[in-house]
Amino acid sequence: MKWGILGTSFISGVMADAINADQASELYAVAGRSPTNVAAFAKQYGVAQTYMDFDALLQDEQVDIVYIALPNHLHHEFTIKAAARGKAILCEKSLSVDMEKSALALEAVKQHNVFFAEGLMYLHHPLIASLLDILSSGEIGELRSVQASYIAAIAQFVNPESKGALYNLGCYPVSLLHLVVKTMLGDNAFVNRTVQAMGRKGPDGNVCESTLLMTFGEQQSASIHTAEDHGLKHHFTILGSKGCVTMVSNPWLPTNENKLSVEVYETSVREIMVSAQGDAFSYQVRQVREAVAAGHKVLEKPCATPEDSYQIMQLLTEWESAAESSNN
Repeated sequence: MKWGILGTSFISGVMADAINADQASELYAVAGRSPTNVAAFAKQYGVAQTYMDFDALLQDEQVDIVYIALPNHLHHEFTIKAAARGKAILCEKSLSVDMEKSALALEAVKQHNVFFAEGLMYLHHPLIASLLDILSSGEIGELRSVQASYIAAIAQFVNPESKGALYNLGCYPVSLLHLVVKTMLGDNAFVNRTVQAMGRKGPDGNVCESTLLMTFGEQQSASIHTAEDHGLKHHFTILGSKGCVTMVSNPWLPTNENKLSVEVYETSVREIMVSAQGDAFSYQVRQVREAVAAGHKVLEKPCATPEDSYQIMQLLTEWESAAESSNN
């Protein structure tokens, strides 16, 4: 299965390593706008075919899967173009930067009947499957609330048009919240949600830090914080009526050894180790490649379907709107 990568960013390199490590995949082509960067990328990762034009890569009939590693605001444009060329598509998160562009991208995927997945790579990892097993067991009871935070010092690296911390970092806790809530409460849990937020803007005019407060279901709530100008730190706790689950290791960057804890209130606390064969990117490459080879158009749960990606974007854009309003 031959892969083509659009872009030569840091994340492109991470995915290149994962593709090269998968024996049934071939990193065949890369496209970029800087001849120096493209040449260096091709040499480092052993890429046979290089392009200085993104559209030219999409026209290469040998490319089976396109990985879109461009800034968020370009995702919809090249999803539409890749779909029109009949390519299987793995698009880096977030799906886009607004709902109009998100809808256009997914409509193109549907119209051309191609495979599509958003690059929420951590959802492919065994750590998430283990978490869902615990939640489904009933050990912590009914869902009451979720508390989460994801911060990192990335402000100096991101494109201002990618819309800041919410779409670069907040997408991780929001997508995991989405999965947890739908697992424990069903598909309609977010229908009657309310959203409030406070936010701080950075020098580029985007929200660089924000806290989201959300209510949903009959008596459930969530608090999610993100920031792009702090050091790397994660937190994710699911509070139930009987106990809680805390992700001890980073749920969004799982590795070979991972840890979570399960507490039954005032009774016991136990730690669970989840071993894996590689990081989330390696699992993502393999599962996407297997799905495409099998002729599937979407991934299986707990990975995000196009519908899930659309709903996650709805939550992110509502968060952005509420955070922006708090600054007015």
